[in-house]
Amino acid sequence: MAFSSNRRPWYMLAVWAAMAVSGSGCGRGALDIGYEGEMVMYSETSRIRSLDPIKAGDVPSAHANARIYEGLLEYHYLDRPYRVVPLLAEAMPEVSEDGLTYTFRIRRGIYFQDNPCFVETDGKGRELTAEDFIYSIKRVADVRNASTGYWVFRDRIVGLDAFRETTTGDEPTDYDMDVEGLQAPDPYTLVIRLTKPYPQLLHILTMHYAHAIPREAVEYYGREFVNNPVGTGPYILKSWQRNYRIEFVRNPKWEETGRVERYPDTGAPGDAEAGLLEDAGKPIPFIDRVIQYVVGDPSTQWLMFLAGQFESSGISRDNWDAVLTETRDLSEDLVERGIQLHSSPAMWVAYTAFNMDDPVVGQSADPEKDHRNRKLRQAMAHAFNYDEWIAFHNHRLMEPTGPIPPGVSGYVERDVPYPFDLARARELLVEAGYPEGRDPATGRRLQLTLEIGAADSPDVRQGVELFAQFMDQIGLVINPSYNHWPAFLEKLSRGQAQMFQLGWVADYPDAENFLQLFYGPNRSPGPNHTQYANKEFDEMYVRFRTMHDTPERTELAQRMADIVIEDSPWLFTGIPVSYGLFQAWLQNYKRHDFPYGMGKYYKIDVDQRREWRATYGQ
Repeated sequence: MAFSSNRRPWYMLAVWAAMAVSGSGCGRGALDIGYEGEMVMYSETSRIRSLDPIKAGDVPSAHANARIYEGLLEYHYLDRPYRVVPLLAEAMPEVSEDGLTYTFRIRRGIYFQDNPCFVETDGKGRELTAEDFIYSIKRVADVRNASTGYWVFRDRIVGLDAFRETTTGDEPTDYDMDVEGLQAPDPYTLVIRLTKPYPQLLHILTMHYAHAIPREAVEYYGREFVNNPVGTGPYILKSWQRNYRIEFVRNPKWEETGRVERYPDTGAPGDAEAGLLEDAGKPIPFIDRVIQYVVGDPSTQWLMFLAGQFESSGISRDNWDAVLTETRDLSEDLVERGIQLHSSPAMWVAYTAFNMDDPVVGQSADPEKDHRNRKLRQAMAHAFNYDEWIAFHNHRLMEPTGPIPPGVSGYVERDVPYPFDLARARELLVEAGYPEGRDPATGRRLQLTLEIGAADSPDVRQGVELFAQFMDQIGLVINPSYNHWPAFLEKLSRGQAQMFQLGWVADYPDAENFLQLFYGPNRSPGPNHTQYANKEFDEMYVRFRTMHDTPERTELAQRMADIVIEDSPWLFTGIPVSYGLFQAWLQNYKRHDFPYGMGKYYKIDVDQRREWRATYGQ
């Protein structure tokens, strides 16, 4: 989603399904007693930053928001290659011959959940209209809201940038202001007019930044709207204890209004044999209640999984050898327990980034200073030992060859740009003005601060120590600064990190989604958290983003990647390979690169789980 990254180590991010738990006990530190007659799924999560879709720029927040809110379109759950299909739209849009006008017909009979914000209906949820989408997109554009997602609409919709400019003054935002490119000729018709072709628009409209939000809720709750989400989705928020527990329950409005959504009746080759079509055509969601806990310790997660309290689990680095054989098959003991293994490459890039506004590691208006700082970044890239890093992560990473990962349109296989080479790294340090890593002005070793968004993960800390060792070999000192995830994201949004570790998870399968991270106007609070700017790159990007998938477009993507590689705002650290473990009673799970909202298709065989726990559980 335009999702920055999760705070977990790479191997703990492998499982896109919610981590489910069957609970016993009560009180803080223990799981709730199960709900009689309900299918309950307990899920591990990281700290959720926001339940306002326009601020959900990270994976945990995006997952939470997608349970409550919905958009015009979504990805088909089973089909591969990925395919966009209607959700709140009746059908795919009518598109003009010039590719600039998209006309959507909104489904009738879709209602927002009951909520006190709907004063005119005495708290009964009202019907969704086209105006809700217009209002929601305007909220993303409103400067005062500091949305993490305006990059998806910037320079795209006729009149929206002009609307945004009106929100920078002292006057309250006029959400009734007409925006030429967002029109609702009737309550069930939405017309979007673009400034130029935008081939990625249908992908963008699956994202939470385009989800429908009722204006009444925002105005009724004000600043507390973030704690009182109001959507049309399959679940509603029951309770939220920040950094500890969040609970969702089935949205009763669906049953009240007769809304029926169904499990897919088609899939990719092999889905039928895998049992993924056994529920074809049945009403969803299957799960009645989802309860998520923030469980920061991988060892705790693993013990809960082994006891049958989790339906799914990642594989921590320390447990790798106990879980998998040398041939990367599941260990015999886990097979006997009925545990299943899923693995596949993930569509994202992990990296260590530099703040281009920083006087030491960043860009400079002084050409000589800019040249030296670039050499410093390149020296650090050559000092990064991929073999040791990949071994540290149990070989669950592939060496990245640039900012575009495999599997997305625009990727081309190429050599690693900065192979491990200490001799070359030391030469570049001399060119940067730091011979042997020392600052001539002080005679001391250069010290750099690395911001980390995982304050409570021992594995992350060990990884940071290894990174610091790499840099120590060329004389540089890395000082880690550990933050809880929301505080870390706040630093990035304010441009306050000298260096930071992050990963970008694909929002849609196109190189544009990764290249936009380097587009100058997307700087923080947008997704360009490095504050990187390059005039030549920006000009190419403006051209690139209007092009359809052709060899010419792929060539342009690689030219842009070359610029990024030369300037080195990122030190590429890996392309993750996803490994996840699942109990047999978690049904209908299929790994999805765009998994937000896909939990509505999962199901738990409660009887099978009960029998397993009687045999193996604690």
